[in-house]
Amino acid sequence: MTEQRYYSLDVFRGATVALMILVNNPGTWAYMFTPLKHAAWHGCTPTDLVFPFFLFAVGNAMAFVIPKLQDAGQPVFWRKVIKRTLLIFAIGLFLNWWPFVQWVGDDLQFREWVDPDNVERGVRIFGVLQRIAVSYFFASILVYFFKPKSLIYISTILLFGYWGLCAFLGQEDPYSLEGWFGTAIDKLVLGVAHMYKGEGVPFDPEGLMSTIPAIVQVVFGYLIGMFIRKQGQVDWLWAKVPATSEPHFKLLSGLFVTGFIMLVLGWAWSLGFPINKKIWTSSYVLYTTGLGILSLGMMIWFLEIQHIKNSTTKFFDVFGKNPLFIFVLSGLLPRFLGLFRISDGVSSEGVPQYVTALSWFYKYICAKIPGPPELGSFVYSLCFLGVMWGICYVLDKKKIYIKV
Repeated sequence: MTEQRYYSLDVFRGATVALMILVNNPGTWAYMFTPLKHAAWHGCTPTDLVFPFFLFAVGNAMAFVIPKLQDAGQPVFWRKVIKRTLLIFAIGLFLNWWPFVQWVGDDLQFREWVDPDNVERGVRIFGVLQRIAVSYFFASILVYFFKPKSLIYISTILLFGYWGLCAFLGQEDPYSLEGWFGTAIDKLVLGVAHMYKGEGVPFDPEGLMSTIPAIVQVVFGYLIGMFIRKQGQVDWLWAKVPATSEPHFKLLSGLFVTGFIMLVLGWAWSLGFPINKKIWTSSYVLYTTGLGILSLGMMIWFLEIQHIKNSTTKFFDVFGKNPLFIFVLSGLLPRFLGLFRISDGVSSEGVPQYVTALSWFYKYICAKIPGPPELGSFVYSLCFLGVMWGICYVLDKKKIYIKV
């Protein structure tokens, strides 16, 4: 089997990475169009689909790697998986700490692991890449040692088990920011200094306990990847034949029916266990996995069966060739450029003002665009995404693919 046969998987992964970069780099967090924001708490916006889709794509890719590792034997498997897990986790931690110094007034000071002036402030341990690493590690173990039917049972136990933990270990409102049980565990294990503070209180949306259902998301991606791989054993994707023929019909009907069922189950479960990205509820896993399967099915229909490939698919395809590298670069670059300040006049109190190169571009170019302020912020995001795409395009042209 060739990679070309699964071009849709590259495009799906690339589109997910592109959206991650887009929503993570607005001109200003103060002005963003609603679909580009995360849900305040319960609920699911288009932005809330990005991370679970990426974990789902990680599982898809594992469907093509794990069988080779099973043939190679356990020593190769453990060496490969442990190395990749540690590298991805370390890169995520590096990104959280980067660039190791920060402006404090007019001085550049080293960012301490724990701030000596405030012991509740420090370098965050977890994050997006760290969740990917941990989810990949445990999902790899599950899919390596268990058959698909067993994986479905295990996934069901994990999702219901997580629901039980939330319901019985939580406070008065177990699914609220204040009542969720996982925060107490994160404080105990990670420490307040190393937790996310974006909600106004110590709370980590990529913490320890909410990683349990995220592991299931990767397993589901693997199971769907194995289904696609099995259907691709015959050379049906090369020819443009009616979608009602075998095995077109078997693959597409399997994907669309499965996706629809999971979508409905996720919605039904949300009536008792709300859809919530920040605590990664079990209903959220089913709901987003269902949408992921339907989205992937649509891509297979258009790209593999109808052979509709154009500049749009090529745009996302290049992101899918170097997904981890470009995501990391999109985080490293703005923080590095933030060290170089440009004079921007003085305040009304006579205090010198500074901007970075990127904030200057937003303030004096994008923010000047006529219309609501959200438009300028969005244009900045598009410009930043365009720069990242240019880098990916050059790498793809030179056949440079940076993998961990």
